[in-house]
Amino acid sequence: MDNENANNEKSLAEKHAERMKRLRELHVKRNEARQQNHKEVIEEDKRSKLPSNWESRKRQAEWIVQDEAARKAAQEKGEDYERTKLLHIDATEAERIARKKKNRKNPDPGFSDYEQAAIRQYNRLVKNIKPNMDSYDETKEKLGPAFYGDRNTILHGLHEDKKEAVDKMVEDLEKQIAKRERYSRRRMHNDDADIDYINERNAKFNQKLERFYGEYTRETKLNLERGTAI
Repeated sequence: MDNENANNEKSLAEKHAERMKRLRELHVKRNEARQQNHKEVIEEDKRSKLPSNWESRKRQAEWIVQDEAARKAAQEKGEDYERTKLLHIDATEAERIARKKKNRKNPDPGFSDYEQAAIRQYNRLVKNIKPNMDSYDETKEKLGPAFYGDRNTILHGLHEDKKEAVDKMVEDLEKQIAKRERYSRRRMHNDDADIDYINERNAKFNQKLERFYGEYTRETKLNLERGTAI
């Protein structure tokens, strides 16, 4: 009997020790989780105070450091770094980089207003002009003080447009007209089509209905037109 009581007490003591050990482990894990959570909160607070483009700037700085290290290593080996770098770029990536550089040199901001469109057109035309210095000096000598002129100078009759210049202007205008026609989204009106609308807005609405539901309602529409619908 005494041995049985002693065994029970020993078993209870072992169970109590096991529970206390698990309790201590839980306390340790809870403290670790609290510390980790506090650390993450501090890091998140730091990130929230950084500039919005911090990550991109960090990646760019890391890329610059790696690029400089690779360039230095190539110079030590006596290799052409730009050539070596291009050997590790596939054709798709090379095309994307070339297109990006081209767009950077000649960005297309799109249409904003007619003033900006006129400025872009002017810059494009000026860029294509190839000055003839002999003709410039000849005209300058011919006109004299009137070449530069002022607000009181009357240029009418002093200058005559050359046929080559007129032809070039006409050719440029024809190119502009052809480009506008190519990008025009105007739909041609079909006089033979059935008139099932009362105004332009209703016509567009009917076109949308036909595009989405035409294949499901075509038979019913034909039956209504023939008078055979039930």
